Amino acid sequence: MSAQQTATTAIVWFKHDLRIHDHPALVAASSFQSLLPLYVFDRRILSRFSDEMLQLLLFALQDLRNALKDRGSNLMIRFGNAEHVIQQLAAQVNAGCVFAEREVEYELCLLLDVVKECMKSVTVREGVPRIELWNTPFYDVNVLQDLPASYDDFKKLGLPVMEPLQLSTLPAADKELDWGTLPVYDDVKDFITSNQGRLRERWNSIKLTSAETLLRNKIMKSSESSEGSYASRQMKSRKSNESVFVSQKGNAVGGGTNNVLNALAAYLRYFEGTARDDWQEIHEKVRASEGRNGASFIALFGPSLSLGVISRRSVHYEAIKYERERNAGFISPFGYSATTIAGAVNAVCSKEWYWLMALRNHANNSGIDSTRIWKWNGFLIQYTVTGNDGPAVLLVHGFGAFAEHYRDNINGLAGAENRVWAITLLGFGKSEKPNVVYTELLWAELLRDFIVDVVGEPVHIVGNSIGGYFVSIVACLWNVLIKSVVLINSAGNDRKTSGASWLGSRVLLLYLRLRIQEIVKKCYPIRTERADDWLITEMLRASYDPGVSLVLESIFSFNLSIPLNFLIEEFREKVLIIQGMKDPISNSSSRVATLKEHCDGLIIKELDAGHCPHDEVPEQVNDILFEWIPSVESQILTGSPV
Repeated sequence: MSAQQTATTAIVWFKHDLRIHDHPALVAASSFQSLLPLYVFDRRILSRFSDEMLQLLLFALQDLRNALKDRGSNLMIRFGNAEHVIQQLAAQVNAGCVFAEREVEYELCLLLDVVKECMKSVTVREGVPRIELWNTPFYDVNVLQDLPASYDDFKKLGLPVMEPLQLSTLPAADKELDWGTLPVYDDVKDFITSNQGRLRERWNSIKLTSAETLLRNKIMKSSESSEGSYASRQMKSRKSNESVFVSQKGNAVGGGTNNVLNALAAYLRYFEGTARDDWQEIHEKVRASEGRNGASFIALFGPSLSLGVISRRSVHYEAIKYERERNAGFISPFGYSATTIAGAVNAVCSKEWYWLMALRNHANNSGIDSTRIWKWNGFLIQYTVTGNDGPAVLLVHGFGAFAEHYRDNINGLAGAENRVWAITLLGFGKSEKPNVVYTELLWAELLRDFIVDVVGEPVHIVGNSIGGYFVSIVACLWNVLIKSVVLINSAGNDRKTSGASWLGSRVLLLYLRLRIQEIVKKCYPIRTERADDWLITEMLRASYDPGVSLVLESIFSFNLSIPLNFLIEEFREKVLIIQGMKDPISNSSSRVATLKEHCDGLIIKELDAGHCPHDEVPEQVNDILFEWIPSVESQILTGSPV
């Protein structure tokens, strides 16, 4: 650090890094003569948070401000567009540098670009303030492009995990500055919604009621949802003197870094038992949320990781330190000595892998491989979008596939004056595969939120295989989001269950890896060459991703017992069935006959193709959609039946 750099002011812009422990930007900024830690309440960031996350955010900010004050600094609070706030403050305090955490989420990457552009108009003594993008590296990785594409190959590198940084001193706060007041929850909600139109407010309220509640009430033909009053209830945070579950729902660990570290210590030591009341509360939550081994970690600590109250490598450090304590300094090559240790380590290592892959893809963003990242419930979701004008179309893949499975439909549909989104669902492709319980309702809620938060308008929704069943649930429960439904060899029969899901998923995974080319080619009986090396390679690559076996477990517990005719009955004439009649997975003739018998008004197109007509005969499917979408749009405009 040069003398000129140390003589200037540094701004540290906090977003999702709400801690002073293991914070590389604070360590770097501590060498400056003056420091201005900043949090901006920006609607573009806040609107992505649930009510519970907003509550956890406020507790984390209060703790962050107190921690900074303990070191002679402070946390400045501002409201507005981050680029304007930072631009004005940089000029006011003569800032030579602005530190901001690197992002992979598309909308936040755009925001960082806007901040960089605005800073070009700021002139200080040293010239134009520079923007320093930083991250908390888990591994010492210098060149992202050198990373293997396969997690299996990545693990073979044996890269050590870096230890957390310790912060020594910080420059004193400038007492002449107006540091601002930390708002209460209701003020933040009012700020977020103050400029929203009624339509956006109604759309956001759609997300407040769970799919399970809506479906249960729909089946019972109930007119009122048991959660219907949720939107009108005034949410108020509550925090007892001892509890680390500080939000109203009390589902996740909250507060500041010390709170979270204490809760993590209790979590790791779950099998030891405890007489401490605060640790007993953690242990009760572990028992309630351990749907499978290790799943409780993300349930309890996921929000704290998303807000950056604790870093991923701090979790890894604490877990490995405890493992060494249990084993006289030894780390077994055969696994960890407790499921809580394994759950914590596996979760943060998995998150780091998907973050690295998203960062690398961001650097290679071009062509059909051009992808964006959206964060849903703290998890990274990959999607593609193309097209500038026309109706919105959302493409949803089947089990084991990904957005690019629509490789020859995306640009084809966009070229016919549509705007096309293709999403890679949670648990598939290059989207994150966390240790959560995967259900058809979880994926339906993901699609609902994607339409509301990313697309922002009603869509023509297309689903293949199990993706067809998911989109049917969305159409059934949130029909205001859907213009029409297109089902391509959709799933939807009966319930598949097995008590041996753990063993079954791992046997199935091994079988799929060994026979993947044969299995996929059977799904392309007419044009087997379409099951090409690219498709097979990407499916095989994804099969080695961390968490993939957990996704496969869901096969053994899918509930597909609700018939398609029930799910799509309100759409009727706005449902198009595209059926490959040589599907090796299901009896297409029987499926078509059943749909004709029970679903009045459906349009059915039978194709000489297998399970994936959109990829096997994309030209035929595109031609059908070229006619279908304008027809539905025309009927919507005139108010006539399709």
